[in-house]
Amino acid sequence: MTKDRFDIHQHITNQIITAIEQGAGDFQLPWSRGGNITRPTNIASKKAYRGVNVVALWAASEACGYTAGIWGTYRQWSEAGAQVRKGEKSSYVVFYKELEYARDEEGADSTTETRLFARATPVFAAEQVEGFIQEPASDRPEIEPIDAAEAFVAATGATIAHGGDRAYYRPSTDSIQLPAKVAFTGTATSSPQEAYYSTLLHELTHWTAPEHRCNRTLGKRFGDDAYAMEELVAELGAAFLCADLGITLEPRLDHAQYLASWLEVLKADNRAIFAAASAASKAAEFLANRDL
Repeated sequence: MTKDRFDIHQHITNQIITAIEQGAGDFQLPWSRGGNITRPTNIASKKAYRGVNVVALWAASEACGYTAGIWGTYRQWSEAGAQVRKGEKSSYVVFYKELEYARDEEGADSTTETRLFARATPVFAAEQVEGFIQEPASDRPEIEPIDAAEAFVAATGATIAHGGDRAYYRPSTDSIQLPAKVAFTGTATSSPQEAYYSTLLHELTHWTAPEHRCNRTLGKRFGDDAYAMEELVAELGAAFLCADLGITLEPRLDHAQYLASWLEVLKADNRAIFAAASAASKAAEFLANRDL
């Protein structure tokens, strides 16, 4: 009997589904519960993880109560002078490699094609190791999170209007509409200002969708679920940007109507969360790299 092959796409998809279902009662997703969030960071490279790996490690952190946000492989922790405790269970991240395969075409010249190969890598959180001493924070002056958000938004060059009682991106005018700032009340974990900017970052992610920006067309992949999946891209994009800017992400009440659609698509397609997270990561990077 052969051992079933480990499917990293299904593993991470199941992890996200479980996290969403556990939070369905209060209509919150794993990256919008518990106040401030930061992007998970690798102990060796000191760089933040990207794409679906951010979502997967956020979900793992919430499930296990990890808060440091620092991860690494067994070897990376060893090289950092720490030791993963015996019996600790790993979480997984995924990386893609390009591999060349010979085309199987009868009677044709021998050719090759390049395919992406997903490689699952087990990682451990800082809370799972012994001998790790976290480096002190940098001595450079900190930027006020809201000031940083204001500068970030201004650099995008997006047209933003205020008024009414809804927040949305209007493709016909390529503009964002938001309620007045005074309409945002915040929550127990976020200030009114943070509520405003987290909503704006959500709409800015939608703003990246047109062809001349990120060229995001999800309809052909997700069919009738395209609108709900675009909302998931915007949800993830806002979460990534809030983490980068030090802003508490406020849960959106309208997400309740999308949860069933998100779960339906994720359960039907174990690569849907990978596509959504990749699109959100590209959108966040596009916004961060605006040079006006």
